[in-house]
Amino acid sequence: MMVHQDVVVLQYALTLEHLESTFYSGALATFDATAFTSAGFDPLVRERFVEIAAHEQEHVTFLTAALGSQATQACTYSFPYTDVKSFAAVSMILEGVGTSAYLGAAKFLSDKTLLTSAGSILTTEARQASWVSSSVLAHSPWSGPFETPLDFNQVFTLASAMIVSCPSTNPTLPFKAFPSLMISSSTPAAPGATVALEFTGSTDASGLFLSIFTGLDVISVAISADGQVTLPSNLTGTSYGVVSKSSSDVTDAVTVAGPVVFQFY
Repeated sequence: MMVHQDVVVLQYALTLEHLESTFYSGALATFDATAFTSAGFDPLVRERFVEIAAHEQEHVTFLTAALGSQATQACTYSFPYTDVKSFAAVSMILEGVGTSAYLGAAKFLSDKTLLTSAGSILTTEARQASWVSSSVLAHSPWSGPFETPLDFNQVFTLASAMIVSCPSTNPTLPFKAFPSLMISSSTPAAPGATVALEFTGSTDASGLFLSIFTGLDVISVAISADGQVTLPSNLTGTSYGVVSKSSSDVTDAVTVAGPVVFQFY
């Protein structure tokens, strides 16, 4: 029998895989081959996205079988894309978050066979993220020498922004979504730029920090009272920022809002 902790981790993973699978199947049903070529993409791009969609459905099938009667069901979602190009951009975010989610959760699996299976899914997600970044978006295929792990609540926060509702029969996961964190559109984000943060309580951000998870490092910078912060000039690739009450021990206990996704290429 699977121990409870492993069940929770797989339910968490299945929640994410349902989201990804629905994302790809819905977009591919909306955008045909002509839509992709009209958007300036080679026909092979859509074919590869079809393969990714199949991978995500296989992940759903595998995790559902592993969980049996304890498997979570798909929810109703709202994805922030309006055309093929915005679909590709969201795909990059989802593949990156998926990779970081498996990386952060792996240490909580006690069953080594399940750990190997999760690792196999993780590396596939990473390959997909690399392909979308480099072949589709013409960015670097990686962010640096280390991938960024995210914890359960951080990933749940990002996923919750796309979840409208879930079946009442789904198991309640022991995770919470933090308040949202956004960068004001009036101050475009870029390495070294001063940006305005938007989150609950941002009218007086005295004593708070923007803590940025990049690879295995956390970089914290002070937020001014009016919610502005200067981003580190050495950020590259994908990283994640949270508003925190501490600059040295950034845990869920001191997280105020976020994560927000940064992508600098």
